[in-house]
Amino acid sequence: MHGCGNDYVYFDCTKESIADESAAAIALSDRHFGIGGDGIIIIKKGAEADFEMVMYNADGSRGAMCGNGIRCVAKYVYDNGLTDKKSISVESMGAVKYIDVETENGKVKTAKVDMGSPILDSEKIPVLSDKKRVVSEPVTVDGTCYLMTCVSMGNPHAVVFIEKSPKEFPLEKVGPLFENNPVFPDRTNTEFIRVIDRKNLEMRVWERGSGETLACGTGACASAVAAILNGFCDNEVTVHLLGGDLNISWSGVEGDSVFMTGPATTVFTGEIDL
Repeated sequence: MHGCGNDYVYFDCTKESIADESAAAIALSDRHFGIGGDGIIIIKKGAEADFEMVMYNADGSRGAMCGNGIRCVAKYVYDNGLTDKKSISVESMGAVKYIDVETENGKVKTAKVDMGSPILDSEKIPVLSDKKRVVSEPVTVDGTCYLMTCVSMGNPHAVVFIEKSPKEFPLEKVGPLFENNPVFPDRTNTEFIRVIDRKNLEMRVWERGSGETLACGTGACASAVAAILNGFCDNEVTVHLLGGDLNISWSGVEGDSVFMTGPATTVFTGEIDL
């Protein structure tokens, strides 16, 4: 399944299990020797919510949250009759998110996710800084000084605003250097953003543990929050990613939730022995 091209292999583990989830993620995410994807997502019965999402990046590392993935989880459980509710709760590493699905011909087409409030405290993101918030702060990467705004949406993001189109930006070179910069103790996802106008952002993303992906839901949320904090856009924006568009809204008030609306698409289903 994919959300705006951010694709994962999903496993229904409400009745079965995978012995080594991390190893499965590495093997199956390989686009040449596996199925291919940005990682795998395992759907389980929830303890604190209707369902649990267990997400692994392509390198086998565990991910705390995936905004595109959680929409697809909601689509899977509804489309396959695991629930008949159109308001679904899903937990991931202790955090519970709430998803409202929109259906067409009995199948989920889009979903709106309450992504919770953004984390702006530098220690909790985490990013090493002597300031409580990192907003438009300089960081030097490969000899170039960038201004970054750091936000966590359950996972760390460094948002960098650039003048030219992100499509022209040397992401393959700069992305890994941001991800592994010592200022980020747990590594980071990095979004490179061009402000089109007050209602539209253009984005490319380098994801921690996966490299460039066509979309990142938490990254789109973090980018909208960063743009609002910097006064670049209004409280509701469309983020244009390589794989499609996401609508993000945030009041600008710390403690208020960020809401993300976007598509969820099934590509194929099958069985594999692990």
